[in-house]
Amino acid sequence: MKPSVSSRSVRLRPLVAALAISLPLGMACVVAQEAPGTAHPEQWPAMRSPLKADPKLEARIDALLAKMSVEEKAAQVVQGDIASITPADLKTYRLGSILAGGSSDPGGQYNAPAKAWLDLADDFYAASMDTSGGKYNAIPVIFGVDAVHGHNNVVGATLFPHNIGLGATHDPALMGQIAQATAAEMRATGIDWTFAPTLAVPQDDRWGRTYEGYSENPEVVRSYAGPLIQGLQGRPGSTDFLKGAHVVATAKHFLADGGTHEGRDQGDARIDEATLRDVHDAGYPPALKAGVQAVMVSFSSWNGAKMSSNATLLEAVLKKRMGFDGFVVSDWNGHASVPGGSRENCVPSFVAGVDMIMAPDTWKGCYEHILAAENNHTLPAGRLDEAVRRILRVKLRAGMFEAGKPSTRGVAGKFELLGSPAHRAIARRAVRESLVLMKNNGGVLPLDPRKKLLIAGDAADDMMLQSGGWTLSWQGTGLKPEDFPNAQTIGAALREQVGKAGGSAELSAEGKYTSKPDAAVVIFGETPYAEFQGDLKVLAYRPGDDRDLKLLKKLKAEGIPVVAVFLSGRPLWMNREINAADAFVAAWLPGSEGGGVADVLLRDAAGKVQHDFRGTLSYSWPRTVMQSPLNVGQAGYDPQFAYGYGLTYAKPQTVAALSEDAGMDLSTLGSQTFFSRGAPATGWTVRVQPKGGQPRMVSQPSGQKYATDVAIVPVDNKAQEDSWRFSWKRDADVAFIAPRPQDLVRETNGDVLLLMTMRVDTAPKGKGAELFVECGEGCSARFPLDAALASAPRGTWGRVGVPLKCLASLGAQMGNISAPFGLRMPAGTEVSLSEVAFGTDAQHVLPCPVK
Repeated sequence: MKPSVSSRSVRLRPLVAALAISLPLGMACVVAQEAPGTAHPEQWPAMRSPLKADPKLEARIDALLAKMSVEEKAAQVVQGDIASITPADLKTYRLGSILAGGSSDPGGQYNAPAKAWLDLADDFYAASMDTSGGKYNAIPVIFGVDAVHGHNNVVGATLFPHNIGLGATHDPALMGQIAQATAAEMRATGIDWTFAPTLAVPQDDRWGRTYEGYSENPEVVRSYAGPLIQGLQGRPGSTDFLKGAHVVATAKHFLADGGTHEGRDQGDARIDEATLRDVHDAGYPPALKAGVQAVMVSFSSWNGAKMSSNATLLEAVLKKRMGFDGFVVSDWNGHASVPGGSRENCVPSFVAGVDMIMAPDTWKGCYEHILAAENNHTLPAGRLDEAVRRILRVKLRAGMFEAGKPSTRGVAGKFELLGSPAHRAIARRAVRESLVLMKNNGGVLPLDPRKKLLIAGDAADDMMLQSGGWTLSWQGTGLKPEDFPNAQTIGAALREQVGKAGGSAELSAEGKYTSKPDAAVVIFGETPYAEFQGDLKVLAYRPGDDRDLKLLKKLKAEGIPVVAVFLSGRPLWMNREINAADAFVAAWLPGSEGGGVADVLLRDAAGKVQHDFRGTLSYSWPRTVMQSPLNVGQAGYDPQFAYGYGLTYAKPQTVAALSEDAGMDLSTLGSQTFFSRGAPATGWTVRVQPKGGQPRMVSQPSGQKYATDVAIVPVDNKAQEDSWRFSWKRDADVAFIAPRPQDLVRETNGDVLLLMTMRVDTAPKGKGAELFVECGEGCSARFPLDAALASAPRGTWGRVGVPLKCLASLGAQMGNISAPFGLRMPAGTEVSLSEVAFGTDAQHVLPCPVK
């Protein structure tokens, strides 16, 4: 039954009131003064969907909508995460979609096998189609994942270079091949929707998601969008569009996620509408022309207005002006940060134009709020039906109602597609084309594989560092070599090719060798990160930690030609490292195919060049750590290496010594890792204070062996004397003191942990073992450790985490942490520490004590 005109007017009143509230105080009736972040549709490109109207399909939607209950409709617009919803839940709450977030996996097992993914997809599908109770219609659930550089959630999948590396290839056709291979591997495991591609145009490389963007240049993003979408989805109008070995794609994050002030993730893009349209919207028109079926809304804001509640952009521009007829999905709990919204209340975002609310762990509350709003007539008339129509339209276009369970569709169950030779060959080519040669003085490269090489550096034989974030887990950390069965590290690839050519290669992360090599390849770079956890204040590489520079200088001083291979998710100020090396290669985050790096660095067995460098910078390289934002075309543009820079073997060039003035005192910067490799980070000190005694400051373990309070001696973990053993002779505190107070509010809100790589050698015999933090005069938080230490295995290294949120709940003022880590132990306790840092990759997280 259609509502009367009067009832429709009543239902529109909340929306009108909401719009009035969004205007400045006292201006609710003055249309001339617009609310911040108001878009003007007439200034945006007018477009129509490339898919012709299908009356039969729309009639099917009409018929299904007529049969659906309000409860079913409310559920269709909500998406829950597999860590928080089960197939049994789905039988009761018929959500339209599920997702596996960055660290969500079948059975909670990060390395779950491919079959477990397929089985889980079948189980959720079966629950969504169950009509045995006679209460629900059979509407297939759609399953989404972040397949952002290959099907990166699944062990054995091909890992392509992250987008920053792909941008350096300047090869749109290659993007289509990568997307098609990724889709096939997804379908093999039963997944039918990817939250990719990212069409951000990063303008400030301090942003932790810079590596998810192809380039600072909107033209590169514009040229890539169409091939990526069609590679994933197929060509609109073709018989296999969204079917077979294709999946539903998502253009994200709408809009200007790469344009936030100071590169702050989830921040505010303080730009005019022309810049919003011409720079940050560059990839969306070609994505829409290619038939993309989902658009994900950004966490961020535009001039103070949250994207997830900006109806002028979502409804007026995207859906009406640009003709988008798929569905809009929010990002992870993005509805919680909009005015009037909360983790449970997603109604404001839904009213503004978000059709599917990603409420991973709050799906039940979101569903209940949508249902109540519809039943209470506080949703705009027709809004719920319109959102459900868009979701059903995509599901029908993808043939999901007829396709049967995921394991029976297309290439499902063909697990041999994961890391197949054909897909790895595409990835290897992408790696070769993404490498940028920054320096090659004296023609050191390409190296002769018939000679003796040293392969050194932390990343020489480490797939985790080579692959970066969004690899088997959200942050890409805590992984082991066996998690990469269809992959090859750069070090392994170099050794393989050198061995086949008749030369020899010695692998040593520390740079040690048995006999002097003819050349050394040092592979090093950023530790993995994702999203805001990768945000930087300045473009400095590992401030307070110069281990890589020391290694380069050491080898150079020994008369060895040095090739530096730098792995990173963005350009960083590296002038000292570039100066210390004869050759310097920006390899970005290449993924599973280390052989692609070896192909370019090494000659063949006959001494000929195998592959020349083809990559050129798709991001400008900074002259100082302070030079951000830095983008081609801006006023005063003066980079160290300009956009488009890249040397080749065919055209050799000498790079003069670079200035080593960073633009600021790097010792004033903090470090995420403040104890590692047997030493505190630069500027950090260790304070030992016995109960009732005077404190003393410690910077190294030597000379403390016979201390009367806490003896500190060097011990080995992964390398010689890379750890300290603390032996308590009497009750005492050991605290790591920061060079200046640390502001950890953002990290605390983001579920970051205080991490300790530690070994319990002798457990406390008495009570009173505590971990503590200090936050200024009279401010501290204490976390009891008696139970944890008593149950810890003796003599075994482990990575233990304590949530910063827990320390905050115990009284720590997280904006002013002077000592972020301390241990109070009774006499007789012995504990060894190898690393102390902030991060997410704990093997075991200690639960917060109950107050």
